[in-house]
Amino acid sequence: MQKKISDDSATTATHFRGWERPAQSTVPALTLVSHPQPERIGERLLLEMLAAVGRTASLSRNAPEFSHPGSLLARPLGDPFLSRKPVQFEPGTRGRLRLLAPEDGTPVRVAGQPVRGSREFTPAEVAAGVPIVLAERVVVLLHLALAPELPPTGDLGMVGQGEGVRRVREDVLRVADLDVPVLVRGETGSGKELVARAIHQNSPRRGGPFISVNLGALSKELVSAELFGAQKGAYTGAAKNREGFFRAAHGGTLFLDEVGEAPPEVQVALLRVLETGEVFPVGSHAPVPVDVRLITATDANLEERIRQGVFKAPLLHRLAGFEIQVPPLRERREDIGPLFLHFARQELKATGELQRLSGAGPHTEPWLPASLAVRLVRYAWPGNIRQLRNVTRQLVIGSRGLPGLRVDARLEQELDASVLPLPGYAPTPLPARTAADTPLPEETSPTRRKPSDVGEQELLTALRASDWDLKATAERLGISRASVYMLIEKSSLLRTAGDLSPEEISRCFHECQGDLDQMVQRLEVSKRALQRRVRELGLGSA
Repeated sequence: MQKKISDDSATTATHFRGWERPAQSTVPALTLVSHPQPERIGERLLLEMLAAVGRTASLSRNAPEFSHPGSLLARPLGDPFLSRKPVQFEPGTRGRLRLLAPEDGTPVRVAGQPVRGSREFTPAEVAAGVPIVLAERVVVLLHLALAPELPPTGDLGMVGQGEGVRRVREDVLRVADLDVPVLVRGETGSGKELVARAIHQNSPRRGGPFISVNLGALSKELVSAELFGAQKGAYTGAAKNREGFFRAAHGGTLFLDEVGEAPPEVQVALLRVLETGEVFPVGSHAPVPVDVRLITATDANLEERIRQGVFKAPLLHRLAGFEIQVPPLRERREDIGPLFLHFARQELKATGELQRLSGAGPHTEPWLPASLAVRLVRYAWPGNIRQLRNVTRQLVIGSRGLPGLRVDARLEQELDASVLPLPGYAPTPLPARTAADTPLPEETSPTRRKPSDVGEQELLTALRASDWDLKATAERLGISRASVYMLIEKSSLLRTAGDLSPEEISRCFHECQGDLDQMVQRLEVSKRALQRRVRELGLGSA
């Protein structure tokens, strides 16, 4: 199925053959999460001196200097509300890290409590990431980073310079020019399709098509025809020949998301395609050769599915010519600030308010309040980057025309529902609270429940909090995904994608410019089902 790459077709990835990462060790680091000058979010300071016994690190208004990884521009925090008298960091007892805050210096708050004198952090707390608030204006995240810092790789369309995303970029460049199947693993919303696109764009196939297909969104009755094509009259409703996604991706890359949802007969056909490079359209007995690079993705434990007998081991072995593991957002907290800023720029540009992120003076109140910045880096993000993008959109749109970001009570409750276990944490009030909405269900590992115990309002609240991701909703409520489908069907408050008229879907598609996530928020239906309706109506890929 995949053509051999000639020596002169190697791409950017070539220099990774035989490449080894230099030996590095982890050191404490500080990354800016909030600052009166928003463009500084993501700047970093490595505290390498703390690796030496007896050494301390000082942090004040005038020194030391922070910089974006790989940038030559470095500057101190520079906020006039910070003291010239430094906050200090030093090695503590039993491998801990100690923070020293002078009484007449910059006010420091950690975990909702002021620091008076000193406070020690365990190695586990530092590894997880500790937000530190300075003078209620600047938030830095204390975390671990590799030292010495390597030159930054190209971003490949991925935001962030944390260790997790850097490893993903390196893996992309290692495999991009090799025409082997790639399996991308990661939680829902963690950016697996972005990884697949990066592989395609850095491969010799970049001039060919990139076709993205969510197997979980395809009708079980038509999935074979959708993938492999079909002859006219092969099944009821087949009024013409169907090309199929494999042939549509000829000469390029086919990305199959949620490959763990593939039915048994499709698994057999996928294995045959990988072994022979040929597809059999439904209703045809003649094979059709295809030249396609296959990239698949899953958030499922395929090894466990093999043990359960619902996934074929030979298929996993063929799909995983090379594996890339995408870290969840909670494991790359130093990237939350830059990601938030990236999505905020997109939304502010759409609302015509991009100037809010530039030209801030030294006495300006931070556009991203310290209390909100702390919540963002401490939240568990079960929906990962997709959820962060939606939260950012909600914050920006909900704050149009205001000098800073306003947070409503529902979102505040959601961000407080699941946080890192810092002892003594007491959330501080966010600015401009509105009237309380319906409380969200608990985020913390719900026990299994009976579907009959879930009320209609609780179901609706959980769906909205999960951005209409039915799997995340099921986990939030402690019931199965099948039970969520059943409750939606029975609910008088909800409707399904099948209830929507073609006119309503078409109008929403054009108003949202094809952005499926915006359509889901507006129509309040399952993303998978809506994606299928959009495709059926010929409105373009979503």
